[in-house]
Amino acid sequence: MANRRLLGDAGFYKKVLLIAVPIMIQNGITNFVALLDNIMVGQLGTEQMSGTAIVNQLLFVFSLTLFGSISGAGIFGAQYFGQGNSSGVRDTFRFKLATGIVVLAAGGVILSLFGTELISSYLTGNGESGNKALILSSGQDYLRIMLVGLIPFVITQVYASTLRETDQTFPPMFAGLAAVLINLALDWVLIFGHFGLPAMGVKGAALATVIARFAECGGVVIWTHRNSAKNEFIRGAYRTIAVPGVLVKKIVISGLPLMINECLWSAGMAVLNRCYSMRGVDVVAATNISSTIFNLFAVIFIALGNSVGIIVGQILGSGDMEKAKETDTRLIIFTVAAGTLTGGLMAVLSGVFPMFYNTTDEIRELAGSLITISGMFMPFAAFMHAAYFTLRSGGRTFITFLFDSAYVWAVTIPTALLLIHFTNLDIIAVYFLCQLVDIIKMTIGFILIKKGVWLRNIVASENIQKG
Repeated sequence: MANRRLLGDAGFYKKVLLIAVPIMIQNGITNFVALLDNIMVGQLGTEQMSGTAIVNQLLFVFSLTLFGSISGAGIFGAQYFGQGNSSGVRDTFRFKLATGIVVLAAGGVILSLFGTELISSYLTGNGESGNKALILSSGQDYLRIMLVGLIPFVITQVYASTLRETDQTFPPMFAGLAAVLINLALDWVLIFGHFGLPAMGVKGAALATVIARFAECGGVVIWTHRNSAKNEFIRGAYRTIAVPGVLVKKIVISGLPLMINECLWSAGMAVLNRCYSMRGVDVVAATNISSTIFNLFAVIFIALGNSVGIIVGQILGSGDMEKAKETDTRLIIFTVAAGTLTGGLMAVLSGVFPMFYNTTDEIRELAGSLITISGMFMPFAAFMHAAYFTLRSGGRTFITFLFDSAYVWAVTIPTALLLIHFTNLDIIAVYFLCQLVDIIKMTIGFILIKKGVWLRNIVASENIQKG
C-alpha cells in the first residue's frame, strides 16, 4: 500500500504522460535538430561553431527571462483552469502578452547595442587572435539575423504556455515538430548552398531558424483561434488589453521574483560558461558540444518537471492539499528515476557524440569528459528541476528565487572563480567540482519540499466566472 502511494497507479502515469510526452517529443526533436544544426555549423569550422554557441548563450538568457516573465501569470493560469475559471485564464493570457512585448523590446535593444561586447567577453582565454576574430565575426553575423526571430518566439511562448496550462499540449507539439523539420531542411539548403542557392554559412543557419519560428508561431496562433470552443480563454481576448488591477498586483508580487530568478539564473549560466572559457577558447567549443548533448538527454526530466508545475498547480487550485502532496511525491520520484536512467545512458555514450563534429581531437576528448560528468550529475539536476516547479506551483516564487538563481550567484559562480583564478586545476576538475556543490542545493530543496511550504491555493478567494 505504501509503495502504491509513493509510485502511483496506471491512471496516475497516464495523466502525467499525457502532459509530459508531448512536451518531451517537442523538446526532444527541437534539441535533436539543434544537435544536427550544431554539427552542420561545426562542419564550417570550430570558430564558426564557437561563435554561434556564444550567441545562443546570450539568446538563452533572453528566452529564460521571457519564461520567467510569463511564468508568474502561468501559475495563476494553471490554478484558474483547475478552478474552472476561464475568465481568469484569459486575464493571465493578456498579462503574458503585454509582458512578452516589454521583454522583447528590452532584449532586442540590449542585444542590438551590446551584442559585440557580450560576444567578445567570452574570448578572453588563451587562443590565437585570428581565431578569436573569426569567432567574433561569425557570432555577429548569426546574431543580426536571429534578432528577427525573437518576435515569433515571444508570441509562440505566450500562446503555447497558456495552451499547456489548459491541458492542450498536443497542438504546440505538432507546431513545434513542423518547425524543427522546416529548420532542419532549410539548414541543409542554406548553410551549404543547395538547389542553386548560395552557401550562407552561419547566416544560413540563423535564417533557417527564423523562418521555422515564424512557421511555428503561425501554426499555434491559427489553431488556437480556430478552436475557440476548446480554448475559451481566447474568446474576446483582444477585446481589451485591460487586466484587473487586483490580479496584476498578485501576479507581479508572485511573478517578479520568478522573472528576476530566470534572468539571473540564465545570466549566471552564461557567466559560468565565461568562467570556464578562461581556460582557453577550446573550452568554448567543448562546452558547446557538451551542453547540446545534455539538452538532448535532459528533455525527459525537464518535461516531467513542467508536468509537476501544471498537475500540482491544478490540484492546489482545486483545494485538495493532501492529494497535491501525494501527487508531488510521486512526480519527483518519477522525475529522478528518469534522470538517473538518461544520465547513465548519456555517460556511456559520451565518447560517441563528439566524433560527429569537425574539430580537433583535443576538443573532442574534452567534450567527451564534460558529457560524462554531466551524465553523472543528471539525477541531481532532475531532482532540483522537480523541486523548483513544486515550489513554483504554490506561488512560492521568492523562495524559488533564493533556491535557484541566488544559489548560482552566491555559491556556484564564486566556486568557479576561485578554482579558475587560485588553482591550477584543469577545466575537467573545475567543471566536476562546480557540479558537486549542487549537493547543498539538493539538500535545501529536499527540506523545503518536506516542510510543505509550497502547499498553497493562491486563487482560493477568487469567484468562479465562466465564459
